[in-house]
Amino acid sequence: MSSADTLQAFKHEGDIVIVGASLAGLRTAEALRAEGFTGSLTMIGDESGEPYDRPPLSKQVLTGWVPADGTALPRRRDIEAEWLLGVPADGLDLATNRVHLADGREIPFDRLLIATGVRARPWPVEAEAALDGVFVVRTREDAQGLRQALDAGPSRVLIIGAGFTGSEIASICRERDIAVTVAELAPGPLVGALGAMIGEVAADMQRAHGVDLRCGVKVTRLEGDAQGRLCRAHFDDGSTVDADVAVVALGGIRNTEWLRDSGLAIGVWGIACDSGCRAFDLNGLVTDDIFVAGDVARCPHPIYEYRFISLEHWANAVEQARIAAHNMVNAQADRWPHLSIPAFWSIQFGVNIKSVGVPTFADEVVIAQGSVADRRFVAAYGYQGRVTAAVSFNNAKWLDHYRHLIETAAPFPPPCPTPDQPADAKPRPVDYPGPALLAQGATVVVTGHDPSERRVTAVRKTR
Repeated sequence: MSSADTLQAFKHEGDIVIVGASLAGLRTAEALRAEGFTGSLTMIGDESGEPYDRPPLSKQVLTGWVPADGTALPRRRDIEAEWLLGVPADGLDLATNRVHLADGREIPFDRLLIATGVRARPWPVEAEAALDGVFVVRTREDAQGLRQALDAGPSRVLIIGAGFTGSEIASICRERDIAVTVAELAPGPLVGALGAMIGEVAADMQRAHGVDLRCGVKVTRLEGDAQGRLCRAHFDDGSTVDADVAVVALGGIRNTEWLRDSGLAIGVWGIACDSGCRAFDLNGLVTDDIFVAGDVARCPHPIYEYRFISLEHWANAVEQARIAAHNMVNAQADRWPHLSIPAFWSIQFGVNIKSVGVPTFADEVVIAQGSVADRRFVAAYGYQGRVTAAVSFNNAKWLDHYRHLIETAAPFPPPCPTPDQPADAKPRPVDYPGPALLAQGATVVVTGHDPSERRVTAVRKTR
């Protein structure tokens, strides 16, 4: 049988398993059917419900615009899959092509997509994390619980972490006229993702809306009362704040523990894969049957010197799902690379913040057009004299222009494309914090170069 015949047989009779009933998982399943795959399709998910949309959880759900159970992802087609929900995967055997489930079942596959995403980083002290009034926001249940707590009218909400999620929740609290304190270890909000200059703008914006913003401080202890309810937080500068509700917004942890003994190249930034979404093994060799998509994927991008990039973006999950599905069922010569320029958006304090490119892959930043004082501007990011990213505040219509500059390696700083040239268009150092802070909330992270060809062995630290 020729390779073409083998591929056609697989498309009609093969077994594909998707671990992660997520946005990336569902969109991959839909794309597989659109590509003509008529074989067996199995969806595995640790949550009991079918896939739902996560961005509305920290936006529309907390404001009451959308109920938590109204966030289910729309189905674009019937995927005719077997759904195995409510039981997580806890192992992968590459020798026999089987996924092991926590209940003891083993699911065989010809091709596997891993789309297990991330989970919220919890408060590190378990007893304090269990206090009534302490929340994270990652699942529908999380969002529903926090919304009920906000509806009860707390005297003050403490938000630990001023990344995008923490800042969005702070904005919602102020919209609801709830007193809020934001504690951030970095010098300012959004610094891990967008750098110090934008962090200064974000800090001014929060304080102008009545947020008690405390930067450069660490929450050392959450205190509960005799009934086990949160009542107070302690800081490393000796100060305290009384609060009824605390939201832990310290970023995410990629769900890769179940792959620890699999032989795949996993780490804190996710699963390493090539631009075609095929996973690497421990030796840096590409696998033929294992694919990765969504928040858990870590892949190289040619525009960014082939460095690995980890993203927690909605659009990236959708695009990688399309690429992975196509490459799963097509010959090597017909496979596609994932070359999309990352994009991200957030709404905070009445300001629409959007980005294109990878702001953390930069050494300088400049206000390219508009006015910071008016909260209507575009900041362009550059690396070694070329444009690598742009961030807009209430000026998103120009991002396609900057996307073109990124794709064509245009010189940095770019000329202002409109008459609204800023008064001070002098580039500044982008000034990102160290890796420890980037791990606690950056939405785009550049993590290194391609693996070498030398053989490696995984060695775990013992405590």
